[in-house]
Amino acid sequence: MPTTFHQIPRERPVTPLLDRASTPDGLRRLAEAELEGLADELRQYLLYTVGQTGGHFGAGLGVIELTIALHYVFDTPDDRLVWDVGHQAYPHKILTGRREQMGSLRQKDGIAAFPRRSESEYDTFGVGHSSTSISAALGMAIAARIQGSKRKAVAVIGDGAMTAGMAFEALNHASDVGANMLVVLNDNDMSISNNVGGLSNYLAKILSSRTYASMREGSKKILSRLPGAWEIARKTEEHAKGMLVPGTLFEELGWNYIGPIDGHDLPTLLATLRNMRDLDGPQFLHISTKKGKGFGPAELDPIGYHAITKLEPINAPAAAPATPKPVSGPKYCSVFGQWLCDMAEQDPRLVGITPAMKEGSDLVAFSQRFPERYFDVAIAEQHAVTLAAGMACDGVKPVVAIYSTFLQRAYDQLIHDVAVQNLDVLFAIDRAGLVGEDGPTHAGSFDLSYLRCIPGMLIMTPSDENELRQMLTTGYLFPGPAAVRYPRGSGPNATIEPALTALEIGKGVIRRQGQNVALLVFGVQLAEALKVGEILNATVVDMRFVKPLDHALLRQLAAEHELLVTIEENSIMGGAGSAVSEFLAADNLLKAVLHLGLPDAYVEHAKPAQMLAECGLDAAGIEAAVRARLIQL
Repeated sequence: MPTTFHQIPRERPVTPLLDRASTPDGLRRLAEAELEGLADELRQYLLYTVGQTGGHFGAGLGVIELTIALHYVFDTPDDRLVWDVGHQAYPHKILTGRREQMGSLRQKDGIAAFPRRSESEYDTFGVGHSSTSISAALGMAIAARIQGSKRKAVAVIGDGAMTAGMAFEALNHASDVGANMLVVLNDNDMSISNNVGGLSNYLAKILSSRTYASMREGSKKILSRLPGAWEIARKTEEHAKGMLVPGTLFEELGWNYIGPIDGHDLPTLLATLRNMRDLDGPQFLHISTKKGKGFGPAELDPIGYHAITKLEPINAPAAAPATPKPVSGPKYCSVFGQWLCDMAEQDPRLVGITPAMKEGSDLVAFSQRFPERYFDVAIAEQHAVTLAAGMACDGVKPVVAIYSTFLQRAYDQLIHDVAVQNLDVLFAIDRAGLVGEDGPTHAGSFDLSYLRCIPGMLIMTPSDENELRQMLTTGYLFPGPAAVRYPRGSGPNATIEPALTALEIGKGVIRRQGQNVALLVFGVQLAEALKVGEILNATVVDMRFVKPLDHALLRQLAAEHELLVTIEENSIMGGAGSAVSEFLAADNLLKAVLHLGLPDAYVEHAKPAQMLAECGLDAAGIEAAVRARLIQL
């Protein structure tokens, strides 16, 4: 059994076995009897490294034994190992040649928070969103068949990812094509079953063995000669297994289901994986693990320890007195959470919907105060949007709280099920723009671009906490689809008006009057733009609405200024700035325009301030870009 730790080590632990297993080749040279000790060392080293850098925490601790067993049994990287929900992949990174790079995890120019093909040959598929592993591994299994290769494909899915429809689409297709592949369901109490014990472990060894498989095929040949006999035997076997293990669903989908087994029992894992490695057709292994396994506090609070921040060194020298920073306001998601409760008090029609982001989107208080009006649909973004559409059809007022990057997964539903029918749904789009250390898979870089081309959408970009609250009310009262996009993190500490008041739709506000240059800001870059406005004596405008644009204000600004500069934390291509240029062209207004925003490239993970500076969206970058353009004029 793994050792349980209760503190995160601050000094690098001594790891003689892990020192010999820095790659899967080294791991496979260890004796099987040494693997339990390796698991303890790997768990302790993971605690140490994440304590140094911060990052996802609980899921990786839960798959220590599984990661060791997979790399021990399968010939990686020739055999393809595909991780779902990259939170689980830190132990995999440590065992695949990146142990000494873990100190750079999630930092600028360091290794990524998720598996990434360009980072290692062992990362066979890039991961950011969940529930993709089975489809990807199926594609690899089919490719191996086409190429005449005997290599194996293994998908590891878990941490709630089995709730998404995409996973079941792949399960259904794999059985249809008879793919030779293995799916490991890591059931860490965020998914299916608790039915784990000695009997299920014993059955897994029997049912996955070659002897059982040979007997089953032999019986099939004999009984198939008797009318109906094989079908009766098959159903008898299925029902017998169903009484003891919860795999009937997967058997019905055409998979050979084994489990559930204890995912922390290395001897059972190794024996079962060896047996299943050589079986033909779709194989499904169900293991049960404990999120945060081996670290006492995380075992007790798996949600709270899903990720942790960097630990500060003990007895670190006192830092020099820093320049006082402006007091930051509440987090934008907290402003949303408070608004949702306040609006729900006033309107009994309001319901809140989230695809498994209750804590991240700050719906905890709402779920407690209005449990009958709170709907967490799990990792099923498409369903979340169409569920809201169905509610709106019958007079309910749904608010969908969703991250920008995850709304991309429900784009078809957003158009066909909500917008085409002009249904009254409000989208509270969290994590818009750059999100920092999680990198490009989690950035909300494209929502303005993919939203503004949808007819009938109301799209708003608040510049501070108070505007967020007002815009949420505006979108809620708007009779049709509406979106408010706001960033991760805290606002500038604006005074928040308690009243639930709506803004005049499509009206921007001049925040500073200047000359020659007008800075048109869509969102939270307003504070940086105001700094530049003071330096350059430029006009600064809080545009507020991406759709509809304030046409009257744009005509006024074009008439009074030599250069219009649009600023947004969204892709320049197709974004709010593009909307401004499209209007100017349509209105036959010939005016110099400079678009500032995210480049036509994926912005790599770093601290948010570093990413914004790299994109030229801090005050220094905006000023430099404007001065350069003025020289050209």
